Amino acid sequence: MATTRRTGVVASIALAGTLACFAHAVVLAQAREGVPADPLKWGTPTNDGLPNPYRTVADWAKLPEGRPWGSTAGVTIDPKGNIWIAERCGQAYPGGCGDSHLAPILEFDPSGKLIRAIGADLFVFPHGITADKDGNIWVTDERGSEGKGYVAIKFSPTGQVLMVLGTKGVAGTGPNQFDGPKAVAIADNGDIFVSDGGRNSARILKFDKNGKLLMEWGKPGSAAGEMDTPHCLAFDSRGRLFVGDRGNNRLQIFDQQGQFIAQWTQFSRPSGIFIDKRDDTLYVADSESGGVSTEHSAWRRGIRIGSARDGSLRAFIPDPNRVPDYRGSSAAEGVAVDSHGIVYGAEVGQKDLKKYLPN
Repeated sequence: MATTRRTGVVASIALAGTLACFAHAVVLAQAREGVPADPLKWGTPTNDGLPNPYRTVADWAKLPEGRPWGSTAGVTIDPKGNIWIAERCGQAYPGGCGDSHLAPILEFDPSGKLIRAIGADLFVFPHGITADKDGNIWVTDERGSEGKGYVAIKFSPTGQVLMVLGTKGVAGTGPNQFDGPKAVAIADNGDIFVSDGGRNSARILKFDKNGKLLMEWGKPGSAAGEMDTPHCLAFDSRGRLFVGDRGNNRLQIFDQQGQFIAQWTQFSRPSGIFIDKRDDTLYVADSESGGVSTEHSAWRRGIRIGSARDGSLRAFIPDPNRVPDYRGSSAAEGVAVDSHGIVYGAEVGQKDLKKYLPN
């Protein structure tokens, strides 16, 4: 049943993808030629004409009685199909976990039952989360204070700390420091990629599987290869690294040596990225257009779905509020998709974890 449902969704959005290809031909041609982003022009908004072949399920994941949801910045799916989130200890944005003893990293089964909570007293502001092929969970801590934060932490599936990248509580741009780590992506060979987007940093750092720094690239700016808040990361089936260059309202694509390949603006302002490596379906969450990013106000928030192979758009799960009343992040900031094609959206502004079921 799940396979049939997913096949039906793919078929229903394929036609829309074909129709959208021509509209994005100029954008894609420029992207493949490496044309630098113009910070004042982001093309025609891709808000309308795309189907939404999903229905929304809210309040499906249950916390223990008495514990409220906090801002939920990241979501990932482990190899068992369980859903992990990075949640900020019951606090609304801009609050975090600095003064809390709650465990902010939560594992749910697909029914919404809480399996475990890990990471108590380790985080100030948990941000990005990803599961590797062995079921280990990687979480970034974007902020820091009093010996905590500004790190990327690797946990075992049962919550043991296996590795810490960065210097706890110390922000910086040195070889063992992060200024504002946002996300982690793990290559097939185990190499570790961390996006760092603090006040003084806009770069990608590459480590080997043991945590040895191999290289870094990127600097603040809007030209090809430069960045402004590299907020999210994902690999496609070819091993290309997609970087959500959120401050520049674009995706940038690199090889694993940091060489620029392309940039795409048709997926709007990226806060979260997920790529299904079975067919390279690309899911990009925009949680800021029209709110934090008022200059990008013509673009609607939501999750745009397309192809990581050619950049075509196929579907759009829109923010239910056409004009969001929350002047910050809303709709999904983090996004992940399970093997049945169910989409999960982690929401900072709404303090929620939405589930989107294929129709």
